[in-house]
Amino acid sequence: MAGHSKWANIQHRKGRQDEKRGKVWTRITREIIVAARQGGGDVAMNPRLRLAIDKAKAANMPADNIKRNVDKATGNLDGVTYEEIRYEGYGIGGAAVIVDCMTDNRVRTVADVRHAFSKHGGNLGTEGSVAFQFKHVGQFLFAPGASEDKIMEVALEAGAEDVITHEDGSIEVLSAPGDFEAVKHALEGAGLTAEVAEVTMRAENNIELSGDDAARMQKLLDVLEDLDDVQDVFHNAELN
Repeated sequence: MAGHSKWANIQHRKGRQDEKRGKVWTRITREIIVAARQGGGDVAMNPRLRLAIDKAKAANMPADNIKRNVDKATGNLDGVTYEEIRYEGYGIGGAAVIVDCMTDNRVRTVADVRHAFSKHGGNLGTEGSVAFQFKHVGQFLFAPGASEDKIMEVALEAGAEDVITHEDGSIEVLSAPGDFEAVKHALEGAGLTAEVAEVTMRAENNIELSGDDAARMQKLLDVLEDLDDVQDVFHNAELN
C-alpha cells in the first residue's frame, strides 16, 4: 500500500492536460515525426510509432494528418527537423522535475525552460541531476473499485513487473517499456481498460506539497507544460 493521493494526483494531471487540447495535436505530430524518422514508417516494425499513432487516434486526429506526418519524417515530404532534448531541474521544496522537449531551435528552448524555472521558484539543473529518481516504465492506472485479483492475474501473466494497490483503492500496473503493448492488449482483451495507460517516467519516491507550496508547484508545472517545445513534464510532487 502506498500513495494515499495517487488517484487524485493522476486525475488532476489528466484534467489539466485535457484543458490544453489545443496543444495535443502539435505534440502528437512531433512525436509521430520523430518516431518515424528514427524507426521508419512501417508501423508493424516501429513500436514507438504505433504508440504515437494510438495517441493520435485517441485525440481524433484525421488519418490524412497522421499519414502526412509519417511521410514528412520518412522523406516523402519536406518537413521541419526536430531533435529531442531532456532538461532536469528542481521545483518547490526540492521536487524533482524532468522536461522532455522536441525542438527545431535548441537555443530558444533552453532559454524558455530556464526562464520558466527561475521565474516560478525552481532552478534548472544539470544533466543527470534528477533522472536517477525516476524509472522509465509502462504504467496503467485503474480507478478505485476495479478488481484487484483479476488485474493482477492478467497483468502478471502478460509480463507486468508489479501490481500496486494504493491506499485510495486505485490499482497501478507497471511493466518494462518494451512489454507495454503486450500488457495493454492482455488487459483490454480481458475487459480491463485503464484510466491511464502510457509509457512514462515514474518517480521512485514522492515529495508531498500542500497549501501555498502546492499552488506554486502547480504554477511552475503549468508554465512548463504551456511552452511550445515541451512534450512532457514529469515530477515527483504529490500536490495536496
